[in-house]
Amino acid sequence: MQLSRDQLLRAYRQMAVIRMFEERLHEEIKSGDIAGFTHLYCGQEAAAVGVCEHLANDDFIVSTHRGHGHCIAKGCDVKGMMKEIYGRAGGLCNGKSGSMHIADLSVGMLGANGIVGAGAPQAVGAALSAKIDGKGKVAIAFSGDGACNQGTTFEAMNMAVVTKAPCIFVFENNHYSEHTGVDYAVGTNRDIASRAEAFGMRVWRANGCDFFETYDTMAELLDYVRAGNGPAAIELDTERFYGHFEGDPQRYRGVGELDRIRDERDCLKAFRARVGDAGLIDIADLDAIDAEVAVLIEAATAEAKAAPPPDPATVTTDVYAAY
Repeated sequence: MQLSRDQLLRAYRQMAVIRMFEERLHEEIKSGDIAGFTHLYCGQEAAAVGVCEHLANDDFIVSTHRGHGHCIAKGCDVKGMMKEIYGRAGGLCNGKSGSMHIADLSVGMLGANGIVGAGAPQAVGAALSAKIDGKGKVAIAFSGDGACNQGTTFEAMNMAVVTKAPCIFVFENNHYSEHTGVDYAVGTNRDIASRAEAFGMRVWRANGCDFFETYDTMAELLDYVRAGNGPAAIELDTERFYGHFEGDPQRYRGVGELDRIRDERDCLKAFRARVGDAGLIDIADLDAIDAEVAVLIEAATAEAKAAPPPDPATVTTDVYAAY
């Protein structure tokens, strides 16, 4: 699928924002000012952006504990996210969600989730509401290779097939479920997509480190689902550059593994090479985006640090939705 120059620049900017946001968190967490576990998305940017660039605000996504990239790709405000992670007033959830539970319903981001596999049933519910609405909208459940072993995920996939819900199960296979390699954790048949296929849905596979392959594959998949054919799934082969959580020593990694994947499977490097070699975008224009994004991340961090904590009087608000 041929993208316009503006589309290419937007896609690169989205990936650059995710990368720099996460790299800055990697540094900021060392200060001790950010409470709770944080799970960085660096390395998987092409997956989130390749999926979400097709979506509108009234399409839904449900995320995971490693959810910052999904939030940014779906359109969540970066400054609001940084305040949220710092636990400050003015955050997207008023400083109450922390890293693992960010949500913004205004852009169709139904929330990240600290429980592995818990997002899939939520996505099926959202997909059923979209089906009833009849406007061709979809719901997407992001999950990793660890969630493919969860009963909630199996139940959700079965329900989606039974109800023909327009639900898409996106499995980002970064090869590690926490600290356990996929070669051990996913059994003899390590093809995650085939698990979804066994429930009767159509599946796709793509290189999740290649924005263009992910984007094109999602375009075909979304056309299929939006046409009323029921649910579908995609397995994206990708990499994470940091540990399961910040502070993870990653002793389970092979010698030189991190250097290799940063050198050979960095989706931003691949994007820059692809558009530069094809003469689609001047590399100087991408460098200008990098500089602009760096200013944004610096401002977001400074504003988060300066923001006050939530008012203790609001501790019981934002707990239940009012209907």
